[in-house]
Amino acid sequence: MSYVVGLLVRGVTRLDNIVYVVSCISSIIAMYTADTLSPLGGGIHVEEMGFPRDIVACRRDRQLYVADKDHGIWRVSTDDHSYINWLPRESALTAMFKANKLSLTSRGILVTSHKPPALFEYNTVDAQMLRDVQLPQSVKSLYHGVETSRDTFLICHQGTSEDTQQYAVRKLFLFLCV
Repeated sequence: MSYVVGLLVRGVTRLDNIVYVVSCISSIIAMYTADTLSPLGGGIHVEEMGFPRDIVACRRDRQLYVADKDHGIWRVSTDDHSYINWLPRESALTAMFKANKLSLTSRGILVTSHKPPALFEYNTVDAQMLRDVQLPQSVKSLYHGVETSRDTFLICHQGTSEDTQQYAVRKLFLFLCV
C-alpha cells in the first residue's frame, strides 16, 4: 500500500503523472509520482503562502490554483514553478469572502467561501468573475461546491429551511449570473 504521510494535509490534486499536495502551515507544494507516491524533489516553494486550504490542477493552462487563508488564491506553473498571487485576498473581488475550497468548472475555477457562505466562478485567464452563484438564505456555512455536467451546482453546506444545524448536499440551479 502506498500513502503519503504529512502534517494536516489540506488538499490533493493530480496533473499528468504528478500528485500535488498542500498541507496546513506550509509554503511547500509537495510533489509525488502518481503511481507509487514517491517524492519528487523538494516540491514547489511559494514563499508567502502560509495557510493553504485546497489545491486544484487545471489541464487547460497547466497551472495549480491554491486557496490560501491569508493570501487569497495563488496560481503556480507546473512547468517552471513560477507563481503569482492570482486573486489576492485584499482585492475588491475577494474582499467579501475567504477562499476555502476550489473546484474546476467548464469555464474556469469555482471558489467556495465557508463564512460568509459564497460561491463564485472565475475565468482562469484573467481572474474575472464569471458568476456569483446565489445560495438559498438557509445556508449558514458552505463547505464545498462543484459544477455538474448539466450547468448546475452541487453544494455541501450547513443550514436548511427545516434546521439551521442540519448538514446537507443540495443541487443549485443558476438563478443569477454576474
